[in-house]
Amino acid sequence: MTQDLASFAAERGIRYFMISYTDLFGVQRAKLVPTEAIAEMQEGGAGFAGFATWLDLTPAHPDLFAMPDPSSVIQLPWKKEVAWVAADCAMDEKPVAQAPRVVLKKLVGEAAKQGLRVKTGVEPEFFLISAEGSAISDPFDAAEKPCYDQQALMRRYDVIAEICDYMLELGWKPYQNDHEDANGQFEMNWEYDDALNTADKHSFFKFMVKSVAEKHGLRATFMPKPFKGLTGNGCHAHISVWDLDGKVNAFADADMPFGLSAQGKTFLGGIMRHAAALAAVTNPTVNSYKRINAPRTVSGATWAPDTVTWTGNNRTHMVRVPGPGRFELRLPDGAVNPYLLQAIIIAAGLSGMRGNADPGPHYDIDMYRDGHTVKDAPRLPLNLLDALREYEKDAALQEALGAEFSAAYIKMKRGEWNAYCSQFTSWEHETTLDI
Repeated sequence: MTQDLASFAAERGIRYFMISYTDLFGVQRAKLVPTEAIAEMQEGGAGFAGFATWLDLTPAHPDLFAMPDPSSVIQLPWKKEVAWVAADCAMDEKPVAQAPRVVLKKLVGEAAKQGLRVKTGVEPEFFLISAEGSAISDPFDAAEKPCYDQQALMRRYDVIAEICDYMLELGWKPYQNDHEDANGQFEMNWEYDDALNTADKHSFFKFMVKSVAEKHGLRATFMPKPFKGLTGNGCHAHISVWDLDGKVNAFADADMPFGLSAQGKTFLGGIMRHAAALAAVTNPTVNSYKRINAPRTVSGATWAPDTVTWTGNNRTHMVRVPGPGRFELRLPDGAVNPYLLQAIIIAAGLSGMRGNADPGPHYDIDMYRDGHTVKDAPRLPLNLLDALREYEKDAALQEALGAEFSAAYIKMKRGEWNAYCSQFTSWEHETTLDI
C-alpha cells in the first residue's frame, strides 16, 4: 500500500502524476502534476472547475479538488516516467456525494458494517477499429462466426500481447485473452478483486487499452453497439461476497442448489428485484439499448439479455450461476461507469439481503429460442428514458446510492436523452420523406 507519492516517485523515477477522477458519464478527467508538486497535491488535492465536466455543478461552485488515493497508484507500463492515481472528489473539505468513486466507497463501507466484503471481476469487451472510427481495423476479420478466431487474434497479437504483458507486470494476474463474437472485437480477463480495486483497475484498463491502440495507429472503443448487425460490447460482472478477512465465501454452500447460499440467494434477489432500475446505470447510454434489445446478429446470437431471468450455467439469461459461490451479471455494457457498476451491484444486493428478497424461479431454457414461453418475467427497459423512469420509481436504490447522486444522475441523463431526441437522423428522412 503506497502511502507517500513523493517517495513512490523517487523509488520509480516518476516525473509526472496523472491525478484522475471519473465523472458521472464515465469520462476520465486528469491533471498532469510534476513530481515536485505531488506532496502538496496529495495533501490538498488538484483543483478542477467541476462544471467543466459531467457533474451537476455550476460555474459558481467553488473549486472541486481531486484528492489522490495513494493506494491506487499505477506506474504507466508504456511510459514509465508517468504514474496514474485515482482520486476522490471533494469540495469545501467534504466529499462530493455525487462523484462515482465517492458513491462506491460509501457502499463498500456499508457492506463492511455488515461484515461483508464484495469481490468482483469484470469482462470488458472492446473493438479495435480504424483510427477515424469508421470501420473494423482488420479487413480480413470477416468470418460469420469470428469468436475465438485464431488467425484474427494473432493478426492483432502486437496490441493484445502488449496490453497483457502490462497487466502481468502490474500483478493483475491476467489469465486469458480472446477474439470475441463480433468481427474486430476482443476480451481480456484478469483476476477478481475487492470491488473498489476492480473499479480502479477497470478504469485504468480502459485508459490503457485506448492508449496502446493509439500507439499502434488504431482506435479502441467500448461503445455498447458500434456496428449494426454485430454483437455489442458487454461488460459482464462476476460477483461473490466474503467475510471481512476475505477467506470465507458467504455465497458458497455445497448443500444448496447451484452451490449458492441462502445469503447469496437474497443478494441475487436484490439484483433481480431492482433489475429494471439497475439498467439506468449498467446500460447508461442511448446506444446501450441497441445491444440489449437487438435482433439476432450475424453470428446468430446477441449474447445480451432482454428479460429479467436467472439460470445455472446458461449464457442466454440476465444472470447465470456458473459455479458455486458466485454469479455472473450479464446486463452491463462497455459504456458502464466502472465505479457506478460496482456501487449499484452492492446497493441492489444489500437491499435484497435486508428484504430477504427471493430471486424467483430459475429457468433452464434457451431464452433466445424459447423466451416467449416465459410469461411472467419482466422485460428490461426498451430505451434509456424507460430505464431512467424505472430508476426514478426505485426509492430504495436511490436512497442506497444517495439522494445527491441520484438527483444529479437523473437530471444529466435526462438531458442526454433530450439532446438525442432533438437530433434528425437519416432513418427519419428515408422512412418519412414520402409519407
